[in-house]
Amino acid sequence: MPASSSLSIAAVAEQVGQTGDQRARTALLRPVEHGPGLREALAGVVDPRARRGVRHGLVVVLTAAVCAVAAGARSFVAIAEWVADLPAEVAAVVGTAQRCPSESTIRRLLGAVDADRFDAAISRFLQRCCARVAPAGRRRVLAIDGKTLRGSRHHAARGEIAGQHLFAVIDQRSRVVLGQLAVDVETEGKASEIDQFGPLLDTITDLDLTGVVITADALHTQRAHVADLHARGAHWVLTVKGNQPTLRRQLAGMPWRAITAAHRSAETSHGRREIRTLKILTVAAGIAFPHARQAMQIQRRTRPINARTGKHGRWRTETVYAITDLAAHEARPDELAAWIRGHWQIENGLHWVRDVTYAEDASQIRTGAGPQVMASLRNLAISLHRLAGTTNIAKALRHHARHPDRPLQLIMIS
Repeated sequence: MPASSSLSIAAVAEQVGQTGDQRARTALLRPVEHGPGLREALAGVVDPRARRGVRHGLVVVLTAAVCAVAAGARSFVAIAEWVADLPAEVAAVVGTAQRCPSESTIRRLLGAVDADRFDAAISRFLQRCCARVAPAGRRRVLAIDGKTLRGSRHHAARGEIAGQHLFAVIDQRSRVVLGQLAVDVETEGKASEIDQFGPLLDTITDLDLTGVVITADALHTQRAHVADLHARGAHWVLTVKGNQPTLRRQLAGMPWRAITAAHRSAETSHGRREIRTLKILTVAAGIAFPHARQAMQIQRRTRPINARTGKHGRWRTETVYAITDLAAHEARPDELAAWIRGHWQIENGLHWVRDVTYAEDASQIRTGAGPQVMASLRNLAISLHRLAGTTNIAKALRHHARHPDRPLQLIMIS
């Protein structure tokens, strides 16, 4: 039988009779395993199989999958190949020393688990990890946004099936994924993401939302959402666009020309020069939105740095409006500017990494719970690398792919 998920590394070392070098590697792994960790969290996922004939424990397969994805695996085949190549001492710790799960076993099992329950299990684990990385002297800020798994689109007898849409929340500062839910876009479209706003926040059970700032795009500038956040004791910063036409007209009609910029920043990167200015007005009355206390105008002026003449070298100006329930004494202008810009951490630090580094949109996994489970594994791997201090995920994947014991050390962060 494979090693139990609760079996300690030292006990496994004694069972398999390791050599001196192997015992040294095991000793390297031992100090990072302490207290309830990821394996204990994964034990909360229900095994969908009948008990008879089970050769590989669910926690063993999930642990192997997490390690493989943390080393850069992008598919079920890649996970199976990573597990098959493990040296004996690492396979003993993972639980695959005596019998290695095949690609078909991994594919069937990960495609049959309850994906939302799997997300809930790893989210609670990451929330506990993130709770220990408290922002010193600053508010915790969470960003919420959704992403469609384009590779999960497929054709069926009734026509094309829309790609699966996942709705996630991350910590802006650490860029750790704190929760994720699936959205039914096949029947309701992206608007159903609105209905999952409250349920997504409900998944955050190990972090106190009191005083936390929530940022979201214009789709979630909804009166019901701010009422929900107010009841939870959380604050919010929301952008305003065409889905709230009356509110946007009110904000655009404010005397912004007479207001001095409260914050200005300039940056040259990615082949362009960008200047951002933030103006703030206290909302005394007349804004048709509950709990709003400040209105903001953000102007972004951008210009390519390698095209200084002609129409391609002209400045391009974009104006965006936002509102918040925080009063002037509760949030400085530089903080508001950082939170508004930091909201795109969920795009740049999560969605972009999954698309580019993990080639998520090119994935051929389309059936069952497979697409969501693989996205969750990527979320977990990215988050674990972030907690370990990594800033370049692609570099971290290459680093962990070179030695099979490195992913195992990574998942034992707890």
